[in-house]
Amino acid sequence: MTRKDLMAGNWKMNTSHLEAIQMVQKLGYRLDPADYDRVEVLVCPPFTALRSVQTVIETDYLPIALGAQNCHWEEAGAYTGEISPTMLAKLGVSYVIVGHSERRQMFGDDDGAVAKKLRAVLGAGMTPILALGETLDQREAAVIEEIIGGQLHAALDGLDAETGGGLVVAYEPIWAIGTGRTASDEQAAEAVGFLRGLIRESWGEATADSTRILYGGSMNPGNVAGLMAKRDIDGGLIGGAALDPDKFAAMIRYYK
Repeated sequence: MTRKDLMAGNWKMNTSHLEAIQMVQKLGYRLDPADYDRVEVLVCPPFTALRSVQTVIETDYLPIALGAQNCHWEEAGAYTGEISPTMLAKLGVSYVIVGHSERRQMFGDDDGAVAKKLRAVLGAGMTPILALGETLDQREAAVIEEIIGGQLHAALDGLDAETGGGLVVAYEPIWAIGTGRTASDEQAAEAVGFLRGLIRESWGEATADSTRILYGGSMNPGNVAGLMAKRDIDGGLIGGAALDPDKFAAMIRYYK
């Protein structure tokens, strides 16, 4: 089965809503129909910019998907400062990142919270991007498979093959996020291949073949081609480089 590559820009806590408008417009100017035919393009602005970016995408007929960086697992309630999946779905959001390492490390999102968020995103009709990865200490201790395998199973336990096949998984080694360090092409491909193997064991060949697995961790215009040449890597969850429309467009067009 041919999986369409997905390039997802995670803007994190950057850009005002006015800056976000300019960024998505500039990105749209730099891409052509052939790019969208080959690669699905996704931007994940901060919550305050979602409505503004949605309006630009719809008004300018940009074939760019809209994503959110996080959500709560409840539909509504007394959760001051939180955003529900239903609220995001009403804004035209189609993807939500769950389990990003910064959420896990800084804000206490454990495996249980990630699993609840993932199911809530599915329940609202959106696609979760499940992020997982190991620390440098864990890599050096050679327990990568135990760590990322445990994170995958904790998040997806109990889901059926049909549901699982529509998910996106993002392997993001924590030691390579925002550090300028990047997993080698071979390290990334080995981890992604391991995750696809676990999906195959749990849900079968068809689901493993249809599930897109991204690489995240200081992907940039200089290393994107090598990473994307690996058979099992289906795109990137891109942080810093996605804040520059020129760099992000160059990464989306890695195949040219």
